[in-house]
Amino acid sequence: MGVLAGASALVLPVTAAPPAPAADPTGHLVEVPMPADVEIVEGVVPAAGTPVPSLGGTPRAAAAAEACLGATSAYGAKGCFQPHGDIIWSRDTEKDGMSAAVGVYTDYGRPAAVCVNRLGADTWATCDKDYREDGNVRLRALRYNGDNGKFYQPETWSGWIPVDGQY
Repeated sequence: MGVLAGASALVLPVTAAPPAPAADPTGHLVEVPMPADVEIVEGVVPAAGTPVPSLGGTPRAAAAAEACLGATSAYGAKGCFQPHGDIIWSRDTEKDGMSAAVGVYTDYGRPAAVCVNRLGADTWATCDKDYREDGNVRLRALRYNGDNGKFYQPETWSGWIPVDGQY
């Protein structure tokens, strides 16, 4: 019994340890390749009084115009798409010296764009784009290093989101 207790004491710290931030097991950052024609858009502070998206487990009551679809998150980055106004929301969730990035890809061939939030940890940034109303977008949440202009894992993709917000 003592051996089992000792073994479980060794296992617990390993299973309870948080994942290494945006790094592979050797501690090196893993770069994510981006399309050559990707547009990097600097996110801005949302206008005063703008309701920020709720990406938690309980949806908040919101008018359809405020709905934020395709909630996607990876270590350090969260994002969603607000169909009314074609707004990309990007949230930096970690104080680690990197920025949150939310890539937007279309199903109709428009070059990809990435909304980068350089506003710091625990902030939301928005990027205002204009997409075809008959198209769909897909989000990609990941990390961005502004010093070298590269993107890093972990990354997560959303499903396809109709630009008009109608499913």
